[in-house]
Amino acid sequence: MKVKALSRSRASTRRECQGDLRQHHRNLDPVYHPMQRPREYTRAVTSAKIQRMFAQPLIGNLGDGHKDAVSHTAICRNSLLPLLSGAADGTLHLWDLPTKSSVACINAHKMGVTGAAFGLNEDFYSCSVDGTLRKWSMTNVLGKAFDEVKVDETWRISGSFQSLDHHWKDSQFITASDSCVQLWSPERSTPIQTHADLWGSDDTVNVVRFNPAEPHLVANCSMDRGIGLHDLRTGSEMKKTILKMRSNDLQWNPMEPLNFAVANEDFQAYTFDMRKLDQPTHIYKGHTSAVMSLSWAPTGREFATGSYDKTIRIFNLRNRNGVARDIYHTKRMQRVFSVNFTMDNTFIVSGSDDTNLRLWKARASEKLGQLTTREERAMQYREALVQKYEHLPEVKRIHRSRKIPKLIKKQTAQAIIQKESAERKQANRIKHSKPGTYKFESERKKVVREEVN
Repeated sequence: MKVKALSRSRASTRRECQGDLRQHHRNLDPVYHPMQRPREYTRAVTSAKIQRMFAQPLIGNLGDGHKDAVSHTAICRNSLLPLLSGAADGTLHLWDLPTKSSVACINAHKMGVTGAAFGLNEDFYSCSVDGTLRKWSMTNVLGKAFDEVKVDETWRISGSFQSLDHHWKDSQFITASDSCVQLWSPERSTPIQTHADLWGSDDTVNVVRFNPAEPHLVANCSMDRGIGLHDLRTGSEMKKTILKMRSNDLQWNPMEPLNFAVANEDFQAYTFDMRKLDQPTHIYKGHTSAVMSLSWAPTGREFATGSYDKTIRIFNLRNRNGVARDIYHTKRMQRVFSVNFTMDNTFIVSGSDDTNLRLWKARASEKLGQLTTREERAMQYREALVQKYEHLPEVKRIHRSRKIPKLIKKQTAQAIIQKESAERKQANRIKHSKPGTYKFESERKKVVREEVN
């Protein structure tokens, strides 16, 4: 007589360590689990609560640093450790992020630092309102006293520098000044190229950025509210669009170099496709004051913005309604002038008007340090549950709830009232005017005032 018996190997029931739970083999047939959906929903609510309970984004500030407002910060593209920051008093600090300490302090300029960037060969550059552009070497900076640091190279112009960016692959770098955009090489004392009177305007260019993929493509923002593209191969302008208000920062998407984002004075951030500048692809809202800086995550899926309203907001590209995924703020943090993602997509560094540099988690509820296999699986399961049920009211309310300052809450409510009033007024104009006199216009169409070729 044959008897059928269940047999399992010892490896299928053995625990990795004594503290692990024993494996239980279950029948996954839905017939035997009629309460699976309600049980999953309850777990999703609990997971959303756990995420909010453990949300502690601020890691700490980088101590013993600047004596004046932090105006600019730069992250090295080739290394995770160094951070460069410049202040309004003309000093530069080189930071070691793991220890959160300053490894070098440089009296770089006589006036405020307006731009800083790392090079490719353990060097970095800085520019200032005083019209000087300087190159520094890490070997000459580390371990030296405040007055003993020597500059490698110095370039001067008659006006003032407004922005600086280094090439992604070559040793060249580009600057924006009062009336022109200039391309430089470390081997030469004069600019390689000078782009003046861009599109017939001699207004100040305040931001300039190299494209990560196309080495000869440059984007800039100017004080006449314009965003322009020009080609360094031909030395000519390509496209320009005039927005409703001035842009304070521009950054290319590192994974999709056709797209870029701008931080605007009208409290919003916009993403554009360089092939079609007649309207932004998306609008990202939430700030109650001018957006001063912007930084993409290395994944290209989200970006962080720092604003004059003393908050940092993180926007995800998958969120099509333009609402921030998270909001960071503290009681003591003042106006945020610079923000940067680290190259491992784990931390955010912000520099503000209160002379402090702060280190934040990119995901507020994420646990720092090494996780066990069991912890990783549990966190992935909780995130999957929240993502699956986030459209349901209870999970949605808990998942999106944020404590924001009272002033920002009031300003947001006031902005909503003003927007509804303007929309109602426009609807009444259309309703009571001659047909064709007024017409509805999409919100994205209102952003761009004019295109210049």
